[in-house]
Amino acid sequence: MKKRLIVVGGGAAGFFGAIRAKEMNPQLEVLLLESAVKPLGKVKISGGGRCNVTHACFDVGRLVQYYPRGQRELKGVFSRFGPQETVDWFESHGVRLKTESDGRIFPVTDNSQTIIDCLLGVAQSVGVKIQVKTPVQAILKTNVGYDVITSHQRFQADAILLATGSSRKAYEWTTSLGHTVIEPVPSLFTFNIQDEKLQNLAGISFPSVKGVLEVPGEKAIIQEGPLLITHWGLSGPVVLKLSAWGARVLYHSQYQGKFIVDFSPEIDQESLRQNLIAQKAKTPKRYIENECPLTLPKRFWQSLLVTEEIVPETQWGDVPQKTLNRLSETLKRCVFEIHGKGVFKEEFVTAGGVSLKEIDLKTMESRLAPGLYLAGEIIDVDGLTGGFNFQNAWSTGWIAGESAARTLAN
Repeated sequence: MKKRLIVVGGGAAGFFGAIRAKEMNPQLEVLLLESAVKPLGKVKISGGGRCNVTHACFDVGRLVQYYPRGQRELKGVFSRFGPQETVDWFESHGVRLKTESDGRIFPVTDNSQTIIDCLLGVAQSVGVKIQVKTPVQAILKTNVGYDVITSHQRFQADAILLATGSSRKAYEWTTSLGHTVIEPVPSLFTFNIQDEKLQNLAGISFPSVKGVLEVPGEKAIIQEGPLLITHWGLSGPVVLKLSAWGARVLYHSQYQGKFIVDFSPEIDQESLRQNLIAQKAKTPKRYIENECPLTLPKRFWQSLLVTEEIVPETQWGDVPQKTLNRLSETLKRCVFEIHGKGVFKEEFVTAGGVSLKEIDLKTMESRLAPGLYLAGEIIDVDGLTGGFNFQNAWSTGWIAGESAARTLAN
């Protein structure tokens, strides 16, 4: 009798696992079940429709620092199959890739369909069976393997690879098989902030700020990166990083807290204060609104003067030193009250999932239910934006598929 591996979930991790299993063990029947009309839906919309395949961070020690959950555990995973192996795999299958200045890697076509076509083509060529519009209702352990129950069929499987993403149903299946699920909460989101300092400034960006997230009773979280003012508050890489590292504390605080911005992280407050004093001496007759000694967007500078009760048409020479002291304090520690979260529209990522303690990371097999493999976002791993969540999917999918194929070949 042919042995069968059923892969539940037709996303990045599911496809990579299915392909790797079939490559490793051509005699193995690999059946991929996907609930949607078309597979790889998240690949389609990711990266603004361009698909951020991975990130050009080829040092494992540095790479794991982009994962708020799973940092320590992923070292071994990425040592076996990391960004370089991902790049090599896609290029060996005819997909040319390019690295952008920020390290993100995309297909040269700038079209996610290129990645989808590649995965579908390779899956078909190696003999993976794909069944769409087949939502799984239940997974049951049997004496010889597993039964996978859909609305129309009951499949028998010698092993299962769960690659469903963050799915309530999938968490129910894993819980019924003895697993602990760490409550999934949103990650990678923007901050809803209503503050007069941001009024009419939507679209203004800052190349690099230092951001501090403060939630009562919790340790402050610090990140640096670009910042963007939006119609509903603040966004940009620095906010997304803070939302990822602070995903759990923000969830438990009902998305209330303080976001403190240092608009001049390259210099300390005393140096900034001296810069303002020097500007006063240098251009005493110039209007303060037209002469900013810092590299700040002009509209933001002018708006900040108003909120600090400084008349923009005041000449620099007429600005009291205590006013400059206060202005320097605000620029180094500008406090915004967070009143909720927005959704990061391109990729919705959750923090949480099946506990990593219950998975053998060398094989991605469950320690509690033999023959059950898990990959991708269903496990308690999440990365920052920039291709890191896809890398988790490729790596864990590849290892799970290879491990299942080896086991079922014996």
